[in-house]
Amino acid sequence: MSQGPRSGLAAVSSALLAMSRHLEVRDVLKTIVASARELLDAQYAALGVPDDHGGFAQFVVDGVSDAQWKAIGPLPRQHGILAAMLQEAKVERLADVRKDPRFEGWPSAHPDMSDFLGLPIRDGDEVIGALFLANKNCPKPEGSCGFTEEDEELLGILAQHAAIALTNARLYERSRELTIAEERSRLAHELHDAVSQKLFSLRLTAQAATALIDRDPSRAKGELHQVAALAAEAADELRAAVVELRPAALDEDGLVATLRTQIQVLDRAHTARVTFAGRGVKALPASQEEAVLRVAQEALHNALRHSDAEHVDVTLDRRGSGAVLRVTDDGNGFDPKSIRRAGRHLGLVSMRDRASGVGGSLTVESAPGKGTTIEMEVPGG
Repeated sequence: MSQGPRSGLAAVSSALLAMSRHLEVRDVLKTIVASARELLDAQYAALGVPDDHGGFAQFVVDGVSDAQWKAIGPLPRQHGILAAMLQEAKVERLADVRKDPRFEGWPSAHPDMSDFLGLPIRDGDEVIGALFLANKNCPKPEGSCGFTEEDEELLGILAQHAAIALTNARLYERSRELTIAEERSRLAHELHDAVSQKLFSLRLTAQAATALIDRDPSRAKGELHQVAALAAEAADELRAAVVELRPAALDEDGLVATLRTQIQVLDRAHTARVTFAGRGVKALPASQEEAVLRVAQEALHNALRHSDAEHVDVTLDRRGSGAVLRVTDDGNGFDPKSIRRAGRHLGLVSMRDRASGVGGSLTVESAPGKGTTIEMEVPGG
């Protein structure tokens, strides 16, 4: 390496600090790959997390453009050098990966690679990933490997810390999933206890009113007043329980980070490409943040379940002291003036109610075959 001891140590320190700043698995993977490529001054870097079916659950690259990556095609399988790193759990440092007997070729759009350094990422005895770099940016004699033993040692240190960062990120995501499940269970019990008793009383009182309506209209009228009072109480109990549905992530991470995380999950779970951009948005009052999140979730649900969209773009921009949310899809679209599908209709009514309930506004632009844009503006604090 051309770096001196101090600059090399600083680079390692920066890489380790960068990994420790992230808690989402995808962000950790990207940081590991970018840090490895920068630290060892390579043209390409990649990290694959294996699944249980001979492929990769996740595969992150650095040094390859989005257009190149798209042209390359499906994720690689666990074969050739990648399989060797995962199965034999040993370092591979090669002068020319193309001449290795295990090399099985690349897709036509794949960038050309020669010298190669790769090693497994291990958590104890378990191999949880394969990290590799190619094409060292340095002068090298023909047929020699630009990667050195020092590079191998540095990458080994990085891989050890990568294992810790990746394991921590997985534990964090799992703990969040458990927290959400526990919260749902708690709310289900509270809804049952708080509302079901009121609804049971409501049913009995309505039955009593029905029995009295012919022989004692006066008493029946009193019972119906009681029905109205019980219905109001049940609505209040339900509203109070729904208020508690504010996601814990909003309090912990804020609106922008919560939206980004949820959209990353949707992007992985659906064939449509789902993207998010948040620009300059400051913290909003809690009620507005929750309303924006709920409208975004409803709009995303409609786009992903009903519109056959290939792309869904979500943006959250600052406007004065408030914010503007836009959810745009390139799907089937519809005529907002002649909605007939109850699910779509109820979704729009719910979104408009949420927007107006926090002093905001909601507009819908759509036409058959032209996609849909839902825009919500809130005034801020």
